[in-house]
Amino acid sequence: MKLKSLGINTICTHIGEVEDKQFKGAISPLYMSSSYAYEDVEVKRYPRYFNTPNQEALCKKIAMLEKSEAALIFSSGMAAVSTAMLAFLHKDDHVVLPQTLYGGTYNFVVKEFHKFGIEYSFADGFSEADFSEKIQKNTKVLFVETPSNPLMRITDLEMISKLAKQHKILTMIDNTFASPVNQTPADFGIDIMIHSATKYMGGHSDISAGAVAASEENIKIIWNLAKNLGGNLSDYTVWLLERSMKTMVLRVKAQNKNAKKMANWLEKHPLVEKVYYPGLKNHPDYELAKKQMSGYTGMLSFEINEGLDVSKFLKGLKMIKPSMSLAGVESTILSPAKTSHSLLTPEARKEQNISDGLLRFSVGIEEVEDIIADLEGAFSKC
Repeated sequence: MKLKSLGINTICTHIGEVEDKQFKGAISPLYMSSSYAYEDVEVKRYPRYFNTPNQEALCKKIAMLEKSEAALIFSSGMAAVSTAMLAFLHKDDHVVLPQTLYGGTYNFVVKEFHKFGIEYSFADGFSEADFSEKIQKNTKVLFVETPSNPLMRITDLEMISKLAKQHKILTMIDNTFASPVNQTPADFGIDIMIHSATKYMGGHSDISAGAVAASEENIKIIWNLAKNLGGNLSDYTVWLLERSMKTMVLRVKAQNKNAKKMANWLEKHPLVEKVYYPGLKNHPDYELAKKQMSGYTGMLSFEINEGLDVSKFLKGLKMIKPSMSLAGVESTILSPAKTSHSLLTPEARKEQNISDGLLRFSVGIEEVEDIIADLEGAFSKC
């Protein structure tokens, strides 16, 4: 097989498998050992060094999906985010990030960076001017998240890449909401791709994992820190993640289709104030999303009308699960103010336009008619 010509479904299914040389099984064998020989071997393997057979193999799949040279798998999305950032940011360095950002990343930056003497600035918007005006002489990293969590704003990746190259700084993206199915940032010149692999890569709400993909040079820098921080993933979870990723394209495409239908339905609902979905033509970033994405993800957010009781609405759901995570095959929903962005101050949430009536909706693969019926039942309760 010519690897460069493989389709994405084929990559998901076959790249990164561990060959079962003993029994010729159809799937990867699982190597659970935490201790490997060191004499007369080419590679000294150790789980914390991210190089066990299952770890090493799955990294090849992730790297190929992100059109990168190499990858690393972590114990969580935040382990991936924090390790990647700290690998390139040192005392007196500066990073620029968007104001609209996943709560965990935002909290990590504002609560931890001062301990390392790292400076940061949040861009006020999503234009080139918004990011450019925050760049300083000591800026080393430009970090973006697109689509953003939870308001689904889109950042122009080509613009970010060109801006960073002008200033000779590194670019990082949290590509979780899009997944490699809907967006390949390397095509636009982004240096480092980060995922909470718990989400679309895992897709079944049963594992916690993170991933980073980049050039071999940048992955080596990240690895040098990662092996000391100890954020490696257990091999059983690595095996589960590889299994899950075989169906990633099928799942994500089904979720995209359902989310588009749900966004259109919610937009017309009399009890919904606003819908945030980049696949809607009235979304401020629709044309940009259309240009740089192949599908608009299975994620959306919506605000229910002022005066409605969010708690009663959530308790009125029978099938859709009010749940802390996202991107599983089952539909889930949550209040960002109470979960993903609860660590932010009320003032910080207001700056990011995250209201108490905002709900983040991860659309699953159920029949759309059943999802609608469940939502209608919940609307009748609030």
